[in-house]
Amino acid sequence: MSATSPTEALSYYGRPIVKEPVWKADIPLYFFTGGLTGASDLLALGAQISGNQRLRTSALAAATFGTAVSPYFLIKDLGRPLRFLNMLRVVKVTSPMSVGTWIFSAESATTSIAAACRLFGVLPRVRVAAQVLAGLIGPAQATYTGALVAQSVMPAWHEARRELPVLFASSAAASAGGAAAILTPAEHAGPARRLGIVGGVAELAISKLMEKRLGKLVGSVYHEGEAGRYSRLATASTVAGTALMALAGKRRVGAVAAGALLLTGSLCERFAVYHAGKQSARDPHHTSIPQKERGGRAVTQPRSRTGNGSSPSASTR
Repeated sequence: MSATSPTEALSYYGRPIVKEPVWKADIPLYFFTGGLTGASDLLALGAQISGNQRLRTSALAAATFGTAVSPYFLIKDLGRPLRFLNMLRVVKVTSPMSVGTWIFSAESATTSIAAACRLFGVLPRVRVAAQVLAGLIGPAQATYTGALVAQSVMPAWHEARRELPVLFASSAAASAGGAAAILTPAEHAGPARRLGIVGGVAELAISKLMEKRLGKLVGSVYHEGEAGRYSRLATASTVAGTALMALAGKRRVGAVAAGALLLTGSLCERFAVYHAGKQSARDPHHTSIPQKERGGRAVTQPRSRTGNGSSPSASTR
């Protein structure tokens, strides 16, 4: 009998080992709008501290848009609003879903309060306090969805558990910078342009690092099917948007075009990650082979021994 190839793995007769996520397209849209909200609130807080009132207004407007549409995508996926309210009955710190629900709720409430006070010109102290809280919660809002999917058993998500929160943070920063650059006059949009450029560069670097660390087998999902198409579109849009923001972002037309490209790249990156998880779940080799490789490393790892061949614990007896 011939030896089994290291790339072959036993599965349930070629059937998927893990169940494919049942999420629809509303979830990556929620990932995008939630990230936009969190990063925009942080940008608004920075603008408030630096005294850039025009940029603060634009960033708050982007965050308010994200806050307004995010519940629609989330509740639509859940099916009924009551299911979301049921998740607020308990706080379970060991559950990314539970923690994320409370992060989202706190971010939505503080952003809405700050926006309402700004719109109606009332309660300035309440507005400032709400803006500060929203800005402080913003990083958690921008990254918790990455941590959430990383805790799943989908190979393309679980194997990238170190990179996904950073990728989502970078993508959120690029989208927030792009949105604020679109909404803000060029003379006030310097911090937004810099955030968009830094976020775009980081998004490109982390996405390539993630694919490399996933390896040829699992990482191949980002070059195939829907995930591959969205990944290529995300890369092209982010590269073009970052370059255009750096070269022509000080001009109004350049800032609008660059911001739109950065937003497109960020949105496509979330869809690429979403489809990568689904595609990796369908291929049993993406689950079984990494598990066999980890098991093989654990078995072949040499044990620490003392000079006389006995174990360290035995030598002290």
